[in-house]
Amino acid sequence: MQKDDSNLPRNVYAYNRLLNAIKEGELQPGTRLREVSLAKKIGVSRTPLREALSRLESEGLLTNDGNRGLIITQLDHNMVTELYQMREVLEGTAARLAARHASDIEMQILRDIAEREENYLDDYEKLASNNRTFHDMLYRCAHNRYLLKSLNSLHESMFLLGKTTLAVPGRGEASHREHIELIEALEKRDADAAEKIIREHIRAAYRARLSMKIEPDAEGTA
Repeated sequence: MQKDDSNLPRNVYAYNRLLNAIKEGELQPGTRLREVSLAKKIGVSRTPLREALSRLESEGLLTNDGNRGLIITQLDHNMVTELYQMREVLEGTAARLAARHASDIEMQILRDIAEREENYLDDYEKLASNNRTFHDMLYRCAHNRYLLKSLNSLHESMFLLGKTTLAVPGRGEASHREHIELIEALEKRDADAAEKIIREHIRAAYRARLSMKIEPDAEGTA
């Protein structure tokens, strides 16, 4: 597990370590969590560990599975569909607000991030990382702290999906085109077009997700 700042409160430290392990695929959906071994591995006592586990469970990343106890949540088909539905709604709102409130400098940063994608089309892991940077910047361009909080929470749940949809042949190139179209709409301050483009972008990612066998073995939020 990747180390975080050891000066953090122990429950926060434990939470960050576990969240990163889920993000990186070290703790995969369906994995049973054993307090004693986790506490030893992370380097905290069981009390802050339990607080971290309780927080992750409240956020939907952990599930109490009867006799098995706490496990990393496994998303079924309906849950995946609901996740993408919410992403479409929230990102559609973010794009609409960004068209109204983003500064010219923020627009240029967003374009610079999108243009970097051309360098990563043959490396879906780097492309996925850049893609997350792009979407994070889009959320900030909306200038709505409550929307930003909701989107960040949603994307934590998307760590459970596994391999990025950008690994699907042709999806990386299509995603890049969609990002450029979105930026053009944002630069024109066309809120309707921006929302329409990002909604279709998310629907395309959902279709790509359905074409994959969902395997929790790699990070991906596209």
